[in-house]
Amino acid sequence: MKSRKKYSPGFKGEVALAAIKGEETIASLAQKYELHPSQITQWKNELLKGIGHIFEKGKSKEVSVTPEVDYLERKIGQLTIEIDYLKKSVLYTPGREEQND
Repeated sequence: MKSRKKYSPGFKGEVALAAIKGEETIASLAQKYELHPSQITQWKNELLKGIGHIFEKGKSKEVSVTPEVDYLERKIGQLTIEIDYLKKSVLYTPGREEQND
């Protein structure tokens, strides 16, 4: 028996926002994201229903960052620094011929 797919809130929001924008049809979004059109419509309606809560005053919610997200953000930063370093070291390698594109 197949287990159900679980989608992150961020993914649901992205798909629902794309549906609200209306730049693509629900059918094309369904094909693009490999979802059933009724699922996209449901997420779109949930977003529209809950959008009023965003502007409520005095009820700010803290955004909790999961340890996995924190780790991935640190890893992205580390890899970015390493890539920049390697690009610079390749540019300043002695004996390397200059290439004009």
